Amino acid sequence: MVLLPVRDRLKNHPDGFYVVVAGITPTPLGEGKSTTTVGLGQAMGAHLGKKVVACLRQPSQGPTFGIKGGAAGGGYSQVIPMEEFNLHLTGDIHAITAANNLLAAAIDARMFHENTQSDKALFNRLCPADKEGKRSFAKVMYTRLKKLGIEKTDPNQLTAEETKKFARLDIDPATITWKRVMDVNDRFLRKITVGQGPEEKGMTRETGFDISVASEIMAVLALTTSLADMRSRLGKMVIGSSKAGDPVTADDLGVGGALTVLMKDAIHPTLMQTLEGTPVFVHAGPFANIAHGNSSIVADQIALKLVGPEGFVITEAGFGADIGCEKFMDIKCRYSGLRPQCAVIVATVRALKMHGGGPAVVAGKPLDAAYKSENLELVRAGCSNLVKHIENTRSYGVNVVVGINVFATDTEAELAAVKSIALDAGAFDAVLCTHYASGGEGAVELGYAVQRACERHSAPLKFLYPLELSIKEKIEAIAKFYGADNVEYESEAEAKIELYTRQGFSQLPICMAKTQYSFSHDPSLKGVPKGFTLPIRDVRASVGAGFIYPLVGAMSTMPGLPTRPCFYDIDLDIESGKVLGLS
Repeated sequence: MVLLPVRDRLKNHPDGFYVVVAGITPTPLGEGKSTTTVGLGQAMGAHLGKKVVACLRQPSQGPTFGIKGGAAGGGYSQVIPMEEFNLHLTGDIHAITAANNLLAAAIDARMFHENTQSDKALFNRLCPADKEGKRSFAKVMYTRLKKLGIEKTDPNQLTAEETKKFARLDIDPATITWKRVMDVNDRFLRKITVGQGPEEKGMTRETGFDISVASEIMAVLALTTSLADMRSRLGKMVIGSSKAGDPVTADDLGVGGALTVLMKDAIHPTLMQTLEGTPVFVHAGPFANIAHGNSSIVADQIALKLVGPEGFVITEAGFGADIGCEKFMDIKCRYSGLRPQCAVIVATVRALKMHGGGPAVVAGKPLDAAYKSENLELVRAGCSNLVKHIENTRSYGVNVVVGINVFATDTEAELAAVKSIALDAGAFDAVLCTHYASGGEGAVELGYAVQRACERHSAPLKFLYPLELSIKEKIEAIAKFYGADNVEYESEAEAKIELYTRQGFSQLPICMAKTQYSFSHDPSLKGVPKGFTLPIRDVRASVGAGFIYPLVGAMSTMPGLPTRPCFYDIDLDIESGKVLGLS
């Protein structure tokens, strides 16, 4: 564990260079983005003699046991110990799960007690008298009193009207957006009914589960800058609205302080290392296609101070650059104040062939022959996807280096075509990488390219949109970034946009919940789709984390398990205690 005071002690030290690693639109097999992040770190640290820290997200058990089998990198570019990295690690995700579900329990309990008690009885239980008959407000209650415009500090001085306003949140069950979570892919928990026990007196409510890494508390952890900031963000989280249309927060429920206590140790990054001894900060793990898909601000801040002005911090943004890198720039960098000098976009011939019209790539099924033999036509056609990512990322004002992750089946002609097209599209450089097979040595040329790109960078960071735009204008700016012609809002999305605007949340940045397999909402549309309309099914607010997140198309916040999950291959060698089957 690396404690936050390290950053504070080094606050006057200059920062190092800041590099973000993203990728093209991936196949379901992944294109080696985490592996490239690790390999680049090893190259710069162990082979180029630079001070370097890599910053990665903590893996969720959902994909670990579902489809990915782990996220520690691969081959000779891995974080070690790999088993610890992929399984629980420090327990931060469990802390998030506990905090999230405490808030969920508080919501239902409060509605139950408000429905079964008079104003006086409710107030007497919220502010009980001590043995001497004196009443006092809990510290957290002053936040609600201030919100209501009540300046009194003695509970006995509240009028009957003030007592009612203070004690009754009057939550509208139909507006509750807060769900329970668990860190497992379980499709059958997407929609459930709670309150069916006889003690709940018929107060049933339809709700559901999200996966833990989609919890707003995970996003808060990733975007917070201090313990005080985390306390503030947790308390501001909005769980729904009152029947009068006012937002109801965790602090209104009196639980913001307790959430912070559960999260107090999770705020500190974890220090690990690569196979070649490069330090790695592992911290936070928001889902990339649901939340903002980046590791924590505090990990990056600490790392930048530690490496110093000639060093490098390499941080990873989840999935393709249309998702992870866009959110890195427009959300994470807004809140951190940090400015990257270079973005690495990871590409593979395999994925480019798929985007060029190749057969479907399906996890668990053998690759089609088209991916094992030379096909320049497919590669060149698929490079449209790479070109679009380069153009989009360069629009932020950063230098783009393309890291071509080389597979054994790639031919020299195919690799040369990718490099040539990338350079023609405006990439600062395009480099072949063999770090999976050769470790840091296989990414040395990538390291040199990144160093040059950082040293020659001078442009300011340009955000995709100003926060002053309306919610719809910001959504439409991102849709245009994807290549959409139009945006279509379902009635529920329209109603939520109107609600959040009225409640004063319209100036928050946008975090699109979208498939990672296409620039569009439809994962079957490969390459660079044209002429499509982006459908917005619903819009939700993560006010504590600090963003609005539209649900694009059929995007689910609770993934399901495939027919053959990765857990078939995961086991324990009883004699040695070694974990088997993780990758």
